[in-house]
Amino acid sequence: MISAFTSLTRAQRNAFLAALSGWSLDAFDFFVFIFSLKAIGTEFHTDVASVAEGIFLTLAFRPVGALVFGWLAEKYGRRPVLMWNVLSFSLIEFASAFAPNLATLLALRALFGFAMGGEWGVGAALALETLPARGRGLFSGLLQEGYVIGYLLASVAFAVLFVHIGWRGMFMVGGAPALLAFYIGSRVEESPTWSAGAAPGRASMREIWGAVRNYLPTLLFLVALMAAFNAFSHGSQDLYPTFLQVQHGFSAAATGTIAIVMNCGALLGGIFFGALSERLGRRRAIVLAAALALPIVPLWAYSHTAVMLAAGGFLMQFMIQGAWGIVPAHLTELSPPSVRAILPGFAYQLGNLAMAKMGPFQAGLAESHGGNYGRVLAGTIVAVAVALIVLTLLGPEARAKAL
Repeated sequence: MISAFTSLTRAQRNAFLAALSGWSLDAFDFFVFIFSLKAIGTEFHTDVASVAEGIFLTLAFRPVGALVFGWLAEKYGRRPVLMWNVLSFSLIEFASAFAPNLATLLALRALFGFAMGGEWGVGAALALETLPARGRGLFSGLLQEGYVIGYLLASVAFAVLFVHIGWRGMFMVGGAPALLAFYIGSRVEESPTWSAGAAPGRASMREIWGAVRNYLPTLLFLVALMAAFNAFSHGSQDLYPTFLQVQHGFSAAATGTIAIVMNCGALLGGIFFGALSERLGRRRAIVLAAALALPIVPLWAYSHTAVMLAAGGFLMQFMIQGAWGIVPAHLTELSPPSVRAILPGFAYQLGNLAMAKMGPFQAGLAESHGGNYGRVLAGTIVAVAVALIVLTLLGPEARAKAL
């Protein structure tokens, strides 16, 4: 892995680090809200399910952001749009710290979703168009695990800082990613594919929509696939901190520590299965990871001690994020050059939209059954893992396709 990274040129390393950092810090800001659901509900005198509507709004507006920022990246280049995208979600996150009521906070979460929606597609296009085809599975795994790195950073911040600064202070910390824009502006070069005109570049929105329509079957399949993927991740992650705090009564420090262990497993899983997909193929590696998640469900959802829950979380996220580590390469390889900054990110975020009610639905179902979050989480993962396996086997593959 180290040799693969050191073999890159400076421009390739900088582009990859910019995309990885952007996705990591985007995810950090998202999970700051996830960890704070209970505290926000307490301050605004409402239940977790009502606050969890913020998850829905974030996910619901991500496709709009993917479309708008993707179009801007096709027209003006990946690099400047990624820079403005990072500034946007950072400033909105900071503003969330000053929300006077739940309605205002939910509106800001919708705006955050719009900004968050653009980062993945633009960053992935910049990185994967700049990197060599060889080792793309490994770099895909590393890039996607930026989401896990963000979750890990949020876990550490929650465990260490929350008791001192509260949820509003956590959102203020979430404004720090704006500094990444200076790195992108000073160190990162434009995608060679876009610069050479292999991407549509200065095409109009009408022309880009025409290209999307030409690949409508591919788009529809990718949306269905990403709906399953998003249910797999959000269905296992978004309410897990609440499950630990409400059902098991763990403190913020204990909850954050378990989440740290989980995310270490997720990070290793994404890298492992991303690299494995270079040998097994994208589809086989995804199916293997999803299948191995099933026997872990009892340990993950029904254990009673912090140690056993941490072990279950480590193994579960190793498999879930292992499957996810293959996604950037798989989606990028299945997308034609003319819509590469739009199609993967748009499909990804439409899949998010399809599962946007997952968090509120799970919370409401658990609260209606005496706060039994473990049972709801277990049922979700079993159903989703099976669906993901079936969809993946039905789909195409274009491993190591030239970009």
